[in-house]
Amino acid sequence: MTQTGAAPIRKPLHMEADLALTPEEKRHARREVRRHRLRAFLLVAPLLAFLGFAFLAPIGTMLYRSVYNPGMMQLIPETLDTLAEWDGVDLPPEEARADFAVELRRLFNERRSGRLGEEINRVMPGASSTIQSTGRALSREDEADVAARGAEMLAEANANWRDGRIWRSMQQAGQVYTDRNFLTALDLERGPDGEIRARESARIYINLYVKTLRIALIITLATMLLGYPLAFYLSRLSPGRANLLMIFVLLPFWTSLLVRTTAWIALLQTNGVVNSTLIRLGVIRQPMTLLYTEFSTILAMTHILLPFMVLPLYAVMRGIDPSYMRAAMSMGAKPLAAWWAVYLPASLPGLSAGAMLVFIISVGYYITPALVGGTDGQMISNLIAFHMTESNNWGLAAALGSLLLGLILVIYFLFDRLVGASNIKLG
Repeated sequence: MTQTGAAPIRKPLHMEADLALTPEEKRHARREVRRHRLRAFLLVAPLLAFLGFAFLAPIGTMLYRSVYNPGMMQLIPETLDTLAEWDGVDLPPEEARADFAVELRRLFNERRSGRLGEEINRVMPGASSTIQSTGRALSREDEADVAARGAEMLAEANANWRDGRIWRSMQQAGQVYTDRNFLTALDLERGPDGEIRARESARIYINLYVKTLRIALIITLATMLLGYPLAFYLSRLSPGRANLLMIFVLLPFWTSLLVRTTAWIALLQTNGVVNSTLIRLGVIRQPMTLLYTEFSTILAMTHILLPFMVLPLYAVMRGIDPSYMRAAMSMGAKPLAAWWAVYLPASLPGLSAGAMLVFIISVGYYITPALVGGTDGQMISNLIAFHMTESNNWGLAAALGSLLLGLILVIYFLFDRLVGASNIKLG
């Protein structure tokens, strides 16, 4: 029994074309596809190489440097080799103490004992002075005597060498791969038994992270309040007038960041423009402390980052049809209600993009807080710079930077999941 109404089953056109090709033609077609793919890859290869060199490599180096600490191993390798077998109870073997005496004498004569003191001092504060005084005493002794009586000479030079704590600190500081930098960045430390606990000394890093996030959030909200009405006004103008006024929005980009920050110093200092004007108007009698405060950091950074909020908002608002608002008001809605129900949801993609852009930039800002913030207005980026340039603790600086990077990625992920453009529903 045959079916008269069924349409014949046909294969897709590309399958029919493949069946029509000879084996030689198929091989030629595959070579052409590979050639096109290779050409496309070569076109983007310079960009990929640039991203790898300028973006991925520095981040990877920072992550690696936060756990890699070869400083002690380069300074006292023989001592660390013998300390590796020490159980941490009482004092290390006499051989280990003698090796350390020899290496400390050599480092002091080479003027590198200060670096050794810095490394140990990060684990046991105050150890640097012990290292220096002992190295000075050993430098006066003959090398053969130090090799023979090194353990005794250490105890004679400073009583701290009779205490196992400094040797345990040396053993801990000598670990080439360590989580110590991350623990310090989280205001944690390891106890005598290796357990992780809250650091007994000053806890500054977590508080500074919270302060950084709070300042960044305030700056983001301030740029929203200032940028949204400005972008709305520009979007309602004719293209010619909007482009003319947009020049003034982009004008800060034409001047150096250092110049803009210095201008705020001239405005906010004790005898600056703001205080002088208020005193002449009789508003205040004594100059206010405006510079080198958290307020000055927020004010200067809001001014600098405002264009990053206006530009995404303007780009989105320019594409919103004004008839939507008119239609809502023609149906009886008040202007504010129409804006809330119609215009705000339509402008949320620009608002969210601008907010995320300003927030991420402000979290890692360095120059402006360093110049106008003083001690009160410093952020975590200033402390990272301090450890890189002043204390030379690159491992801790890398750990702080890695945690800041991870924090920004988590915030971006949560922001995208909660209020990202894909979650915005119009109407």
